[in-house]
Amino acid sequence: MSNLTLFFMSASIIGLGATLTFDLWALFLKHAFKIPPSNLCLVGRWLRYMPEGIFKHSNIISAPPKRAECTIGWIAHYMIGLTLASVFVALVGNDWLQRPTLIPAIVFGVVTVLAPFFIMQPSFGFGFAASKTSNPTQARLRSLMNHIAFGIGLYVFGWLANWLL
Repeated sequence: MSNLTLFFMSASIIGLGATLTFDLWALFLKHAFKIPPSNLCLVGRWLRYMPEGIFKHSNIISAPPKRAECTIGWIAHYMIGLTLASVFVALVGNDWLQRPTLIPAIVFGVVTVLAPFFIMQPSFGFGFAASKTSNPTQARLRSLMNHIAFGIGLYVFGWLANWLL
């Protein structure tokens, strides 16, 4: 198997698995602690408004819904996970794929929380790091915990990809 094929197969397994870990953690938080998960339909709404030249909303919740926004939001969520995993695998290289370690994966997961803090939440009208939401601390902690779960998923599915490939 070529190095490029191994890279893409590993990144795909790791990205899908890490994103699934993110989602399962969010479900756990919802059922165990009544912490609502991120609304991926809003991601789809945000993306659906972009062709109209609207990239920032005063409050995306009050923007009229768009057709297929939930489907687009979920697809985007997994595509983002695949992309982030590809970046991670490119950064850590083949040595990590042969012997995954937890710390680089968690550090990368924590770093990825910058995307919602700096890009998505401000674009949704929620402010930098959810500063304009009703409970910014909860939103920030939820984002951080979800992204740590993503990092743990990178590690776990790194081992699975190593074993499968």
